[in-house]
Amino acid sequence: MSKISQNQKIVNFLQSNPLKRFGAREIAQAIVNQYPEDYQEKRKNPRFADERDFLQQVVAEIGGRKEEILRISSHIFWQDKPRPRVYWYDKNATQPQKIPVAPIQETEELSEKEELVESSSSLDSTTLTEQQLYPLLVEYLKTELNLFCQRIDEKRSKNQRGNGGNQWLHPDIVAMQPVDREWNELVRTCVQRGGGQSVRLWSFEVKKELNSSNVRMSFFQAVSNSSWANEGYLIAMSVANNVEQELRMLSALHGIGVILLTPENPSESEILLPAIARPEIDWQSVNRIVVENEDFKDFVELVSTYYQTGRIRGKDWNRV
Repeated sequence: MSKISQNQKIVNFLQSNPLKRFGAREIAQAIVNQYPEDYQEKRKNPRFADERDFLQQVVAEIGGRKEEILRISSHIFWQDKPRPRVYWYDKNATQPQKIPVAPIQETEELSEKEELVESSSSLDSTTLTEQQLYPLLVEYLKTELNLFCQRIDEKRSKNQRGNGGNQWLHPDIVAMQPVDREWNELVRTCVQRGGGQSVRLWSFEVKKELNSSNVRMSFFQAVSNSSWANEGYLIAMSVANNVEQELRMLSALHGIGVILLTPENPSESEILLPAIARPEIDWQSVNRIVVENEDFKDFVELVSTYYQTGRIRGKDWNRV
């Protein structure tokens, strides 16, 4: 097993490809392929349902260790805007104090996917409403994380507890992850009979931005309405630099993850902080929301159908 730290692996990879820009996912895939023995134990962690989950964790670690990477080499640069964030190595330049936001060179080649996005996207992220972010988030969760999603509309709640009785009860988006979908039927039966986990449930609270004035309220809203789920996330289009450290502290304490959503190209959205997975679903809290909200009741009914039949009808899911 290599004794090279992951930060050093990242620096070595960028240094071996000077001036070429890479996204965090490209870097993660490259270092995992180059040092497969170093990641054998990490891959075995039961919190990763599949290879995608494992790789996403490495991507999140790259995004969270920018300052540590800079300490190894002052020739490493990154660009935060426009999204997606990219990293590169330039041996002829150093920026030890602050990494600037660098423009994309006009001569830089674009992939076919990027060209399509660039030519067809007409989204203005500054004018998008929170509601307009829901389908973009669902697209990301569906295509990148293989989740089956549903929108939860708080207007469909009974509000039997009076004004404020359901405050911070409803997540914006919920999702099911059928971890046993590709398993052999014999294995699936063993897990079901043994009381094992064949499905994981996720919860998402969406905000347009996170800044110093709303970060704590938004975070604890996500804590409250995601307490029932295996994994809970807070979503935003932008995160102010002066709240990133607080988000890390809160995430470590309460287990809520943070996703930075890229409206112009949802597939390039980034898990800034991975959620700490809970081993069990809080069914008592699930029942509380089911009794109150029709959308959530429909969601749990679909989950129940999957438990019973193992079948998923595409038309029942990803409706916003």
